[in-house]
Amino acid sequence: MKNKTSVVPREGEGQPSRCPDNSAFKQQRLPAWKPQLTIASVLSSFFLTGAFCLTVGVCLVLSANSVREIQIDYSDKCSDCSKLRENSSNWNKECHCSINFTLKEDILGDVFMYYGLQNFYQNHRRYVKSRSDAQLLGRNVNIQSSYCAPFSAYRNGTPMAPCGAIANSMFNDTIDLFYNYNSSMIQVPLLKTGNSWWTDKNVKFRNPESYNLSSAFAGAARPPYWQKPVYLLDEEDERNNGYVNDDFIIWMRVSAFATFRNLYRRVRRVRRFAEGLPAGNYTFQISYNFPVTRFKGRKHVILSTVVWSGGSNPFLGIAYLVSGTAATLAGFVITGIHLKLRKKKTYFQKQ
Repeated sequence: MKNKTSVVPREGEGQPSRCPDNSAFKQQRLPAWKPQLTIASVLSSFFLTGAFCLTVGVCLVLSANSVREIQIDYSDKCSDCSKLRENSSNWNKECHCSINFTLKEDILGDVFMYYGLQNFYQNHRRYVKSRSDAQLLGRNVNIQSSYCAPFSAYRNGTPMAPCGAIANSMFNDTIDLFYNYNSSMIQVPLLKTGNSWWTDKNVKFRNPESYNLSSAFAGAARPPYWQKPVYLLDEEDERNNGYVNDDFIIWMRVSAFATFRNLYRRVRRVRRFAEGLPAGNYTFQISYNFPVTRFKGRKHVILSTVVWSGGSNPFLGIAYLVSGTAATLAGFVITGIHLKLRKKKTYFQKQ
């Protein structure tokens, strides 16, 4: 009789293999390029990067310094109005103040007017989320389920339009500019449209559909800190009214820092102001409505031009200069280390 030998299955036989497929990708056989770092290529990279950043930084700094700008703090100059506004019971009382200033030289080109706030923090998480994007798109939504609370509805159930803390705290000072010429005051024409981003004006904000705005916002009430409802923000231009008002849209784009500025108006270049603002005496007529004393804030009005690189902020240019200086210094350090090591290598080879 022949002996029968039993075959013992090897470990893992009959089970799916965990080995990856025999492909170039899974077996890491794809063609690759590995740079050969030589001292010449490394140093040239550092010095070229440094030269590029330094050149761009100098151009940006010079460009920012060429911006003409005048900034006026009117927090203390309108102190009477500031005291009036600190009492919330005086919300319906008007208060005006005037600020005179002089331009010693012409400001040529496009002139932009900004309002600036200091020590006003918009980057708090609850503040940033306190809005209803669906409501701002003109949709009929239940804002009670949104993040607008406590600025979502009044105690009697009337919803707020617009809702949320951002909209409720909207900057509402009115600023007019006058040119004093031959003992007469000429109002500088200002453009209040075309200041917001196109995507905001045409995509992110919409008014509810109705035959007129007052009926579209029927059943809703203004936020508690507002002096008039949203459909009366601009009674002269229906295309700049309601949720699509430029001032409202710009305010709803919150700032990351406590000190910021928002575009308010642009000087309309017509007649006497076709070339910009001529030198002379000017007056700001301000309707003071926005209180800042309780949070130790400050308010500014800024007249500024712009250049190809933007406004007068030199931060980007300084960042390029610092980066270029660091890259250049690193190149010199590497050069010194290389020369020192090469001398040592030559010395030991001679020995």
